[in-house]
Amino acid sequence: MRIAQIVASLESRHGGPSRSVRGLATGLAHIGHEVELLSTATDGDGIARNEASLTTRTFRREWPQAFSPSGSLNAQLHGGDYEVVHDHGLWLRPLHYAHRAAAKASSPLVISPRGMMSPWAWNHHRFKKALAARCIHPGAFAAAAGWHATSETEANDIRDLGFTQPVCVAPNGVDAPSSDDESAAVRYWLAIRPALSGRRVALFYSRLHSKKRVLELIKLWLSAPRGDWVLLLVGIPEEYSVAQLEALVLRHGAADRVFVHDGTNAPPPYAVASLFLLPSHSENFGLVVAEALVRGMPVIATETTPWQNLDVIDAGYCVAWTNWSRALASLLAESPDALHARGRRGQAWATEAFSWEKIAGMLAAFYEQLRGAAR
Repeated sequence: MRIAQIVASLESRHGGPSRSVRGLATGLAHIGHEVELLSTATDGDGIARNEASLTTRTFRREWPQAFSPSGSLNAQLHGGDYEVVHDHGLWLRPLHYAHRAAAKASSPLVISPRGMMSPWAWNHHRFKKALAARCIHPGAFAAAAGWHATSETEANDIRDLGFTQPVCVAPNGVDAPSSDDESAAVRYWLAIRPALSGRRVALFYSRLHSKKRVLELIKLWLSAPRGDWVLLLVGIPEEYSVAQLEALVLRHGAADRVFVHDGTNAPPPYAVASLFLLPSHSENFGLVVAEALVRGMPVIATETTPWQNLDVIDAGYCVAWTNWSRALASLLAESPDALHARGRRGQAWATEAFSWEKIAGMLAAFYEQLRGAAR
C-alpha cells in the first residue's frame, strides 16, 4: 500500500507523537509498504529524505503557527494519490488537508487522536476546540473511515463521544536504546548535574504542563523525607518554565532534593534513574512509560493512564492520585535489588509487547479492512 502518515511536527519539543509517528512509519516501511511521513516545521523545505521504502518530507509551517497551516503540505497531499491517509492529532490544519486528500483519492482517512479525546483533554479549553472542529478541519471527524487508539481506554473515549466508525487499538512501539547511547546520556546528565552522582534518582520526564501534575508531584515529594533519593524533573517547558518550578523548589528550601531541567535537545535521562514517575491526569498511552520499562525501570503511573499491567506484572503501581503517597513511599523503601527485579519483569514484558513491526502489522491489517469495506 501507498500510505501517508501525517503529523503536525516531528520536533522533539512536541512530545511523544514526534517519536511514535516516526516509529510507526518506519515499521510500516520495514514490512513492505511505501510510506510517506509528512510534517511541518518553521524551516521546512519539502525535500524528500529517503530510507528504503520510507520517504520523509517536512514542509514550511505558515502563520498562525499554532494551527500548523502549510500550503505546500496541502499540495503534496492533494497530488499524492495515497491508498491510505493517516493523520495524527486533532485541532490542527493538517487534518483538514488529510481529509481533503483522502476524499479526492477515495481512500480511507484514519485519525489518531493522540490523547486529545480523553475527558480531561476534551474539556480543556472546550470552546476553542469546538471552534477548531468547525473552522480548522470541518467535517473531518465524520469523514474518518476509522480511528486508531493506542489503548482500550482511548478507544472507549472515542466511543463515549459518539463516534461509531471502526477503531483499531494498537499501542505505540518503542525501541530499546543502545548501550553507547545510554552511556552518553549518563555522561551528559552527570556533567550538567554532578549532584546526581551517588544518589538514587526518581525521574519525571514529560511536558511541563498541568496535565502531568508537575506541581502536585513536587509538593508530594517534599511532603516527607526521602532518604538518599532525589527527584529529577526533565521536560519540555509549556505551561510551566524551568525557572517557575525552580522557584517553587527554592521556596521549600529543597534545592538539594529536587532538580529541574529543560529536556529540549538533551538525551533522555532514563539511564541516571532507578524509578520512573508519571502522575498525569490522563494519557492515551504515555510513551515515556514504555521507554522506561524497556530500560528496566519500575514505574508508578496514575490509574487514568493505560498502565494497569504494572500491577499485573509486578513492575510498579498504577494507582489513583490519592494513593500515590503510599505507592511512592513503598517503592522508595525497597532495596536496589528489589527495584531491579521489578524493572527486569517490566523490561521482559515491554520488549515483547511494543515491537514496532508487530504494531505496524496491526495497523496495516486495519488499513486493508477499511479499504475492503470501501470497495
